[in-house]
Amino acid sequence: MSDTSLDYSIPERKGGVLRKFLVIFVPIFIIVMFFVAAQVIIALTKTPKEKKRNFNTLAVIADYAKIEDVQLQVRTQGEARPQIEIDLVPQVGGKIVYVSPNFVEGGIFRKGETLVRVEDDDFKVAVIRAEAGVAQAQQVLVREKAEGEIARQDYAELGRGEPTPLALREPQQAQAQAALRAAEADLQASKLNLSRTEVKAPFSGRVRSKTSDIGQFVSPGSRLGRIFSKDIVEVRLALSDDQLAKLDLPLAFVANDRASAPKVDLSAQVAGKTRHWEGRIMRTDAAYDTQTRALFAIAEVFDPYGAGASEDGVPLAPGLFVDADISGKSFENVIVIPRDGLRPQDEVYIVDNVGQAEIRKVSVLDAGPERALLTSGVGAGELVVLSPMERSRVEITLKVLDVNDPENVLVDPPKPDWMVEAEAEDAADAKASEGDKKKKRRWGKASDEDDGAASENSDKKDEAEGDPEDDKTEEN
Repeated sequence: MSDTSLDYSIPERKGGVLRKFLVIFVPIFIIVMFFVAAQVIIALTKTPKEKKRNFNTLAVIADYAKIEDVQLQVRTQGEARPQIEIDLVPQVGGKIVYVSPNFVEGGIFRKGETLVRVEDDDFKVAVIRAEAGVAQAQQVLVREKAEGEIARQDYAELGRGEPTPLALREPQQAQAQAALRAAEADLQASKLNLSRTEVKAPFSGRVRSKTSDIGQFVSPGSRLGRIFSKDIVEVRLALSDDQLAKLDLPLAFVANDRASAPKVDLSAQVAGKTRHWEGRIMRTDAAYDTQTRALFAIAEVFDPYGAGASEDGVPLAPGLFVDADISGKSFENVIVIPRDGLRPQDEVYIVDNVGQAEIRKVSVLDAGPERALLTSGVGAGELVVLSPMERSRVEITLKVLDVNDPENVLVDPPKPDWMVEAEAEDAADAKASEGDKKKKRRWGKASDEDDGAASENSDKKDEAEGDPEDDKTEEN
C-alpha cells in the first residue's frame, strides 16, 4: 500500500459565485426589463379618446293648423256632348243635285240654311197635276150649283110646291165640294213634297259627319250626315254617395232657371294650356246608374262657341273630357291643414316646441289634393308634420323647418341633460389638461436651469482639483 493516500472529497467547482449571481439576478433582471418594457409600451400607446354619443335630430317640414270658414268642393269628371244631335235625312227620295259648301265635316251652318237639294222635276209635275185637279173640281162644283139653282127656278114657275133636296141637286153639290177639298189637299201635298226636296238645317250648329254627296240617289229616311246644335253643350257628371253628401242636390233635382242653378267650373287641357268654362247643373238623372251605382248630374254650358267659351276664346267642343269642380256645403270654424299632413288611418303627427312628436287621431270632414279639413283632433296653431316619416321614428327628437321657407327653423330642440353634462365634463377635462401642460412647461424650464447650474459647478470643481496625471507629468 502506498504512502500516498487517496482523497475522495468532492472538489470545489469553479465559478460557483458567478453561478449564484446569475441564478439570483437574471430572473430579477428579466422581471425588471419586462416591467420597463410594459411601461414603455403603455407610455407610447395613445389612450383612445372617449367618443361621446351624438345628439341626433331629424329635420322635418311642418306648418301650422288654421281655423277657417270653408266651402266644400266636389271634383268629378265627364265628357262634353251636344244637347241636340241628329241624323240629317231627306223626307223625299231622288237624286242629290245640290250640296251646301257648309255641309262638310266640321262645317258651320245656320238655322234654315239649305244643306242638300234633291232633284225636284217630278215634284213640280205633281204640283201641276194637283192644280189641274183643283180646277176640275171647282168646275164641277160650279156646274152643280148652277143646275140646282135652275131647278129651284123651275119649281117656282110651275108652282109645284117646295122642291126636294135631290131636285135641287144638293147631294151632287156636296160631292163636288168634297172633290174640290180633296183636290186642294193633293195640291198642298204636292207643294209640300216639292218644298221637301230642299233639306234645311233645323237649328244652327256644326256638321259632325257626312255620308252622302252630289249625284247620289237617296230614299226617304236615308242618312245624309250627322249634325249637332252648338247652342248648349252638356256634361254628365257621375256623383258617388259621399260626393252627394257634400252637395245640396236632391235626387230629383231640376233647376228653376239658369240663375239659380248651382255653378260648376269645368276645366281641361287644350293645346297645352288649362282652359276653364262656367257651367250650371240644371238637373239630375231620374235613376241611379245600375253599373256604376252613381247618380249623374247634368251640367250645361250655354253658347259654348260664343259667350260661353273660355276666357281666351276656346270653345267647349263635344267629345272633350273635362274635370268638374262643384261648390258644395259651407262650414264654419274648420281646422285646415296641408294635405301632406294627413296620414293613413286618419292620423296626424303633431310636434311641440321642444321637438317631441305625437300621433293623433282626427275626424276628417273632407280631403282634397291640397288641403284636409278636420273637425277634431288638432287645435289651431299646432305644428303639423308634413314630411314623409315612418311611424316608428316619431320618438326621435325633431328639428322643425318652415314649409314656406325651409331655412327658417320653427323648432330647434334643446340639448338633453346627458349631453350638457358631457360637454361640462369635456370642458373641465380640457381646462385641467391645459393646466398640466403649463405646469410641465414650467417644470421643464426649472429642470434646464438646474442642469445648467450643476454643469457649471462641475466645471468649476474640475478646474479647482485639476488632473493628477498632469501634475505628475509636470513634476517629472
